[in-house]
Amino acid sequence: MTDCASCVVRNRAICASLNPEELLLLGKMGRKQRVKAGQTLLWEGDDAPVVANVLEGVLKLVVATADGREQIVGIVFPSDFIGRPFGKESPYSVTAMTDAEVCIFNRNAFDEFAGSHPDLQQKLLRRTLDELDRARHWMMLLGRKSASEKVASFLLEMSERLSGQGCQVGGARNGFELPFGRQQIADILGLTIETTSRQLTRMRSDGLLDLPSRREIVITDRDAMEVMAG
Repeated sequence: MTDCASCVVRNRAICASLNPEELLLLGKMGRKQRVKAGQTLLWEGDDAPVVANVLEGVLKLVVATADGREQIVGIVFPSDFIGRPFGKESPYSVTAMTDAEVCIFNRNAFDEFAGSHPDLQQKLLRRTLDELDRARHWMMLLGRKSASEKVASFLLEMSERLSGQGCQVGGARNGFELPFGRQQIADILGLTIETTSRQLTRMRSDGLLDLPSRREIVITDRDAMEVMAG
């Protein structure tokens, strides 16, 4: 059982539309689970017996290519929802990039609960449409953009996704701390770590950003970064 009323992502998660009585019922079905970095929560193509809200940490959505390689098709952050309600098989693997915590629900029980709560169903539909938009953006990012455009687009998206989640540098909107390193950025963007590091160094030399540490990013010229992102 979880205490939904005191949940750290309560106001941003899909359950935000529920009243206190409904939250109490949902909380009785959920349980918190820690997920270590590198641990897989769901496997592509397997039966997906659970769905979950992300409470802490960052997880990646991965599909296998025909030759056995892995392709990251998305990243999920605190308050994001993972799993496939009203479905059986997972279309991707879900693996923790950092140590994480999720609020996990049995899928069948969650489906039954959602079926009797139209507001929650509507929220799930909006989340699905948002995920579709992000997937289309991701396809453009990986398939059509140059290395500099990929890195600039990625940093702009991270500045938006990480704002308000305790990841800012110096409290500034344009400053944030990435929860993963450059090798993982390279993996996400389909680049080598050398290319990724080279692009970051060039952006710093050109005055687009500052790099206080290996994971801290401060975008100093957002307009120029947006132009570079295309």
